Amino acid sequence: MACALPHHPLFHFLLLFLLPFSIVARTNGTVAVGTSITANNKDTPWLSPSGVFAFGFKPLQEKNLFLLSIWYYKIPDQTIFWYGHDGVPVSIGSKLGLTVDRGLVLSDPQGKELWNSQLILNNNVAHGFMNDTGNFVPVRNDSVNLWESFKNPTDTMLPTQIMESNGDGNLVLNTRDIPSNFAYDAYYNGSTSDYFNSSNFGYRVIFDDKGVMYILRKNNKIFYIKPQGMLFPTIEYFHRATLDFDGVFTQYYHPKTFNSSTKWTHIWSQLDNICVDIGGGEGSEACGFNSICRLNDNQRPDCKCPPGYSLFDSNNTYGSCKPNFTQSCLEDDINFAEDIYDFETLINTDWPTFDYEHFSPAIEAQCKMSCINDCFCAVAILGEGSYWKKKLPLSNGREDNVVNRHAFLKFRKRDPRTLPSPLVPETKKNPGTLILVGSVLLGSSMFINFVLIGAICQGFFLIHHKKSIKSCHGNHSAVETNLRCFAYEQLEGRLNTLVENNMEALNDWKRLERFLMVAIWCIQEDPSLRPTMRKVT
Repeated sequence: MACALPHHPLFHFLLLFLLPFSIVARTNGTVAVGTSITANNKDTPWLSPSGVFAFGFKPLQEKNLFLLSIWYYKIPDQTIFWYGHDGVPVSIGSKLGLTVDRGLVLSDPQGKELWNSQLILNNNVAHGFMNDTGNFVPVRNDSVNLWESFKNPTDTMLPTQIMESNGDGNLVLNTRDIPSNFAYDAYYNGSTSDYFNSSNFGYRVIFDDKGVMYILRKNNKIFYIKPQGMLFPTIEYFHRATLDFDGVFTQYYHPKTFNSSTKWTHIWSQLDNICVDIGGGEGSEACGFNSICRLNDNQRPDCKCPPGYSLFDSNNTYGSCKPNFTQSCLEDDINFAEDIYDFETLINTDWPTFDYEHFSPAIEAQCKMSCINDCFCAVAILGEGSYWKKKLPLSNGREDNVVNRHAFLKFRKRDPRTLPSPLVPETKKNPGTLILVGSVLLGSSMFINFVLIGAICQGFFLIHHKKSIKSCHGNHSAVETNLRCFAYEQLEGRLNTLVENNMEALNDWKRLERFLMVAIWCIQEDPSLRPTMRKVT
């Protein structure tokens, strides 16, 4: 297993709602065994000697909830950089104590143990110490540290902190499935392993006292995670490197002399463009499923739902999106696909993973036609002379000038039940109305196809020579109208006129009628009433 910074998304959500904590007197950083603090708004946290850092319960905006954490105590926003109990908040009245045999122990208001620092067995704690580096340690009588918050990192590293490798020596960043904590493929890899020479393996990630972060190999060679100049010396600035909620690993600085408007400022990031560089493997990546990621003016990712989609959780803008319509493979959706569905064109947009069909060469019209008549297709991507079809859910969506592909997003514009009847009844002068059936079943024999074509062709021929036939639509004189009028006449029992008394055709009277109806249906005056070729066949 490679080095990686642990990450708990709940923590990042809670960071947005931190409340200020009251200023208390400085201490020498020492915490006696048997000392405890309670989750409320009264108990003083354990402070480092200079009062820069605090360890205790940070109140959250949610009423009566607290986070066991270590934070910058002096700066205005009191930034948290470590948390216990996997970042899960605790209720008011919970207690943290320092014990001889267990080290740190967190319990709920009823005294049930929730978390402990898991000391090595048979080691007794003499006292605890909150360092001015931000590291809390339970200490043995001989000054040996029995446990360290620095050696149990959460989402942040501070100067002087070291993270040991427990795998192949690569520093990696990856997304995880929250319920199972399963790690998906890495989207960043420090590439400091060497299976042919183990001395080239990276074995420590070091954030040194000068604010420089690097991987130390076993042969003592250094691999800088991000080359940088010393523009913000640690004697004047606080530094932290944090795996932010959006998956970007970023180093920040903050002046030690500050006012109320002073904030953390970005030095470098890994990766530079999380929307594009995250790579695209399993999972939803930077944004949720069916969402689109794009960088904002601050070079941070914004997530948005595509047209026709909305958030599953309106309070989580980085979450997944759901379609506001139903796409199905029911018969009507297949038969009337071109009437029911249309496309929204998204420029420089792609969902690069999980294609299920790929065609090349291709043009836009071909791309759209193939997708709209495929009941599985949710979006078609066109670029570089090729197109790809994708099914829901869509993952790793991105919008950026470097994408250079167009997405044709399929959406439902109408329900098949609202479509007009494919064949419109025609009224003749004589009493009664001829109602043409809209559902036509076609055979596939050579003879039947010949009859269909012959019926239309002969109809045009007869119309050309019988201009005296009156239109059945008032004063309209279009060829199509006259053809329908003529064909209706034949349906009144004179189909033999169309087939010249061909007995094979006349013996299959019902099928002949169906084909004639199809011919009429195909030449409706209103093009929207004509069937698609899929429906015809």
